[in-house]
Amino acid sequence: MAPSKLTVVISQAQGRNPVKRQLEEDILTALISEPGVDVSLIPHLYDMPHDHTGTLFLKSVPGDLLVLSWMYERAIRWTLDRAHVRGQVGTSLLTYEADEVDDDDSDMDEAPKQYRGIGSIDIPDRRIYCIDLRSTESANEYLAEVRRIVRENSVATVDLMSFIQGSPKADQLQRYLQPDRQLEARRALDQGAATAADHAALPEDTRRRWYPVIDYSRCTNCMECIDFCLFGVYGVDALDRILVEEQDNCKKGCPACSRVCPENAIVFPQHKAPAIAGSDGEVSGIKIDLSKLFGGDDGTSPLEMAVRERDRELVLDGREAVGMAVGIRPRERDEFDDLMDELDSLEY
Repeated sequence: MAPSKLTVVISQAQGRNPVKRQLEEDILTALISEPGVDVSLIPHLYDMPHDHTGTLFLKSVPGDLLVLSWMYERAIRWTLDRAHVRGQVGTSLLTYEADEVDDDDSDMDEAPKQYRGIGSIDIPDRRIYCIDLRSTESANEYLAEVRRIVRENSVATVDLMSFIQGSPKADQLQRYLQPDRQLEARRALDQGAATAADHAALPEDTRRRWYPVIDYSRCTNCMECIDFCLFGVYGVDALDRILVEEQDNCKKGCPACSRVCPENAIVFPQHKAPAIAGSDGEVSGIKIDLSKLFGGDDGTSPLEMAVRERDRELVLDGREAVGMAVGIRPRERDEFDDLMDELDSLEY
């Protein structure tokens, strides 16, 4: 057993936005020589398939892991979980909050909703920290947070190669173990002067993807998503737990299943609406305008919007629109239905 290092993985932004690229490089440069830290670049976390060497590299990390990505913390954590990269929740002091709550209308004394999801499985004894790269524009603040986490954790770990799930070749993983070479190769690529050796040192290319990610800390295994989705995206595992089985069957840009999920447990990290993309906004939260959160600004309900989106994709797929006739479960009234009725009855 050897003293562990904190592995920091920077998940690159989609595209080549110069501001984002510069922040990634500044953080990487600051961490390359930082004691107690191993740092690497991978492509955008959400875009990597299960057999991508970047995914295999993440699975190979045996100790504490910090992932920096251009997604909400919740989206990062459950995208990792989908790839079987799991651990105890590590708490970061750097957070990003979307502008989706009007503070003037908020009840500051209201306690956050307590979710009772089915949770993840096979969680190893290590911590995973997730930080949204929109939290701050200062590389020094990320460096300070990394140092804080390193001070917080001091454990022993197993040899790196004994933890790998999958069958990557040594030279495939090597590119992730040489951050200075990664940085040099990426700069050469941006300048249009990359050689074959530079391309070999860079993470493999990915294409942009679109699929749901399940937050099992909220998911109650109610199966409403599998009833509602008519494209074969969802399935169940050997333990009868809901899972995203055929992610590439998902229709690009369609978040309909997220709108019908009773617990807001389905995340589409690339969606423009923060609550659907993985912020901590709640579908049943009193603090947020429900129609604008998951529905439309015109007052369209989340369910109506979901049905509309599903019908559009069915027609584009050469199938018949089904409206409310398929996959809609009757729902019992609750306190929030009563609340909305009271709000609707108010005179303006």
